[in-house]
Amino acid sequence: MEIVKKEYAKAAKIVPDGYASVNHFFEEVFLDEDMIWMGQNTNELHDEDDIVNAMTRCIEKRQYNKYPPPEGFNELKTLILEDLGLLYRDVEILINAGATESLYLAMNAVLDEGHNVITPDPGYLIIDNFASRFASEIRSIPIYNEECGYKLTPKLVRENMDENTRVILLIDPLNPLGSSYTEAEMKEFAEIAIENDIFLVHDITYRDFADEHFLAVKYAPKNAITMYSFSKSYGLAGLRLGAIIAAPYITNVVKSIIINDVGTNLVAQAGAIEALKTKPHWLDFVKNTTRSNQEIIKAAVDKCEGVFLPVYPSQANMMAIDLSGAGIDPEDMSTYLLSKKIFTRQGSYTSNRFGDNFLRVSFSIAPEKVERFAEEFVKAVEVLRTK
Repeated sequence: MEIVKKEYAKAAKIVPDGYASVNHFFEEVFLDEDMIWMGQNTNELHDEDDIVNAMTRCIEKRQYNKYPPPEGFNELKTLILEDLGLLYRDVEILINAGATESLYLAMNAVLDEGHNVITPDPGYLIIDNFASRFASEIRSIPIYNEECGYKLTPKLVRENMDENTRVILLIDPLNPLGSSYTEAEMKEFAEIAIENDIFLVHDITYRDFADEHFLAVKYAPKNAITMYSFSKSYGLAGLRLGAIIAAPYITNVVKSIIINDVGTNLVAQAGAIEALKTKPHWLDFVKNTTRSNQEIIKAAVDKCEGVFLPVYPSQANMMAIDLSGAGIDPEDMSTYLLSKKIFTRQGSYTSNRFGDNFLRVSFSIAPEKVERFAEEFVKAVEVLRTK
């Protein structure tokens, strides 16, 4: 019996040289305790604290013997809405296994054949992959330039949309560049969505790292679909927990297409509840550390002729380092740094057009690890430049 592989937008995961599969690569890197982890935008800055203790208590009580509520614990849902200032808005929240799952469900819920979707390039390519499963066209808009501020703008959307446009994707702050939106820009996106009866899929995974942030749902409550994640600022990436927030008429459709109707990891939910309750105690430390870590990277980049940061300071916990002026292939750079036990990402992971220009690094890790990266990066530029 024969089956045909599905053909969607380019897969975001590329098998590195020397590895049998992507999974083989990640497992080997993950198990290496000496590896400095700067390739997945994760956050290592939480020590053993109330979040860990809450999960430990959940396990000790053996609560994992039972299924959790299928749409998430009400306490967690309420805390998320309070965190976003949406508690008394006409929205509904569904807890799931991370913002990635939310993005898939959103695209599934609102897209059909004949629709097109506007996304940024660079961006999070797995979203393009999801959208291509349900829509007829993905309009990936080049945003890697100073003219548009390295982000998808209302002007670019107006220039590239038509009567079949169904979704505008806003990754805010943007993975991989760290650019973000002003309130005026978000209001204009909302106007476009309302005027044209289309959806704003608003991925706010990196919201907590930004100096300021504006929610699309506050300006277009019936058109915005918000993706919420516990992977980044909360440091819970391995627990796979997030949420989708939208007007009830949208979430009612989402409920009809979910696969996991027996709930999301309840140990993760216990940790998330405590993380939200204690957020005022740890958020400033996380933000301040990531900002000072950026300064370390900036100082290293400034030593290297032909290398620059397209966006600085990044409003997220990652940034792109442009290597094109030094004639260095980002894949060569990531391979070189991996040999020094520093895991980073070449630009092709987040861009089909501009992947040869930049390396992406995340920096929500201990400052001494960032110092190590900075030292090795400067050496790497000189070694690879000669090639």
